[in-house]
Amino acid sequence: MRPVPHLMSLADLTAAQIHWIIIHAHYLKQTSLPWLAPQAAAPGTSAALYKKPPPLRMPSQSLFNKSIALLFSKRSTRTRVAAETATVLLGGRALFLGREDIQLGVNESLRDSARVIGGMCEGIFARVGAHEEIEELAQHSPVPVLNALSSLWHPTQVLADLLTLHEHAQLFSATPNESGFAPSAPTPTQHVRGKGKLPRLPPLRPLTVAYVGDSANVLHDMLVTYPRLGHTIRVASPENEKYRAPKPVWDRLVQLGIEKDIFWTADPREAVHGADLVVTDTWISMGQEAEKEQRLKDFQGYQVTEQLCREGGAKPDWKFMHCLPRKEHEVDDEVFYGPRSLVFPEADNRKWTIMALFDLLFGKWDLLEQKKDILPDGATIPKASS
Repeated sequence: MRPVPHLMSLADLTAAQIHWIIIHAHYLKQTSLPWLAPQAAAPGTSAALYKKPPPLRMPSQSLFNKSIALLFSKRSTRTRVAAETATVLLGGRALFLGREDIQLGVNESLRDSARVIGGMCEGIFARVGAHEEIEELAQHSPVPVLNALSSLWHPTQVLADLLTLHEHAQLFSATPNESGFAPSAPTPTQHVRGKGKLPRLPPLRPLTVAYVGDSANVLHDMLVTYPRLGHTIRVASPENEKYRAPKPVWDRLVQLGIEKDIFWTADPREAVHGADLVVTDTWISMGQEAEKEQRLKDFQGYQVTEQLCREGGAKPDWKFMHCLPRKEHEVDDEVFYGPRSLVFPEADNRKWTIMALFDLLFGKWDLLEQKKDILPDGATIPKASS
């Protein structure tokens, strides 16, 4: 019997597997968008309104007649909407199970809930509090469990960020003299085994990524992912130990052999030096509301602004990302709504990377069986620039 695959963090995957997911998400996006577009009528004929649309390639229907449980103990906008719409495109049905809807945590244990839900659904997408909760779900579930967010990790967000960066690779163009890396010229299509000719995922040169803010779940998956894909990561957070990577995260960095690749400072200006991309996240996560006053004090001077990045020496064409929802004390309006911002394409891509994971993990059970070190024809993972 095949072991049940689960995904808790991108640390569980090789660099090649992560790149596979991004390529697959790009493919699903390109094949799905034509189905979602309005079907134009032929000009001049009212009868043409009823004509069949031109033949389109169907997205994967790996969830046909299957049900996916969205087990959410925390509020959600992007993750929930992305999961529900992605499931529909894959031919399935999503069941939203909020904490007020089921017995979980009231009259029923995690272990029993995992077995019951997994006995009726083909996948569990869980957004929980403590990371131990999702580990227990996975331990007892007869179907795959995917981490929608936990106290330690947020893998689906970082995948969406990476897809967005690849799609906007032209914004980070550089000559070999500037970056030490010359991206190959993109071609219109690439051949991926079993999928035929597909739109090519634009190659992305190695980036210097600055993260300014609290060491929270989004950053943790960035830490275990970006260095392995050839990118340099620089982090600014206050000196207080509670704002630095917790031991389970640091242990994974050591296990992956990349702990020395992380530059950490308390000075946000130092962190953004040479940055192609500046990222921040909430300073006050759900459950930390009682700490709001102290946290705002500790993060004084960390707001991402044009002035901060200019004084710190970020690249002239630096771009900005935030996983949302955003508070103005984290980033000002000029940056958040300005031409540097990629936050809304980043939010849109939550749908496509979640769709890719649902297809591979819930529909096919082959995410972890992909060749761990082999990429599709023409795809490469760049080496980090010195």
